Amino acid sequence: MMNFLVKTIANAGALAVAVWLLDKITLTGDSTTKKVLTLILVALVFGLVNFLVKPIVKILTFPLFILTLGLITLVVNALMLLLTSWVCDKLDLSFHVQGFWTAVLGGLIISIVSWALNMILPDTD
Repeated sequence: MMNFLVKTIANAGALAVAVWLLDKITLTGDSTTKKVLTLILVALVFGLVNFLVKPIVKILTFPLFILTLGLITLVVNALMLLLTSWVCDKLDLSFHVQGFWTAVLGGLIISIVSWALNMILPDTD
């Protein structure tokens, strides 16, 4: 359970950095508390999308992973971020990613920051 919380906090932090750096990734809210709560909920949705959908997409695109030497990962991460934005819209969470190229750059930022935070934060169950 602790590992799940650590990964959710790391995802929320990575999403916050992407929202801060990119103008076309938006997170709105009335107060800071509401924004933080929304960010945690978005991190949970993002983690769920990555847990359920990403492995299926990776299996289906395996030949492209080999052909592009793994660069297709940027596209897959962008698609997962766009799917998260769509699900958040359906759940009435105020998180939106505008455009594919913004999602590519956002996915890259989220991957790097999440990796760095997972290296720093404890990994115990």
